[in-house]
Amino acid sequence: MDSTWAALYIFLLAAFTGYEVISRVPVILHTPLMSGSNFIHGIVLVGAMVVLGRAQTPLEQLIGFVAVLLGAMNAAGGYAVTERMLEMFERKPKAARRP
Repeated sequence: MDSTWAALYIFLLAAFTGYEVISRVPVILHTPLMSGSNFIHGIVLVGAMVVLGRAQTPLEQLIGFVAVLLGAMNAAGGYAVTERMLEMFERKPKAARRP
């Protein structure tokens, strides 16, 4: 039971720390930070797949499946958002001048 409370404590501490760090990022650094976090999401996804592969009980399999599903959605969504943000910085060709 003690390890469950320790894991919950670590999870909550990481969640609050992550929120505080991300909320203080300037807007100009958001795109590079998003690209870096997509890399981390890929690592999390691989870790979730490893855990799912070692799951033995139906509950562990369900939790592992949900972890893989959410990790995949997070990584794919992060890349989609990064792509949209990078499109904002592309130069548009100037319209032809009319005489």
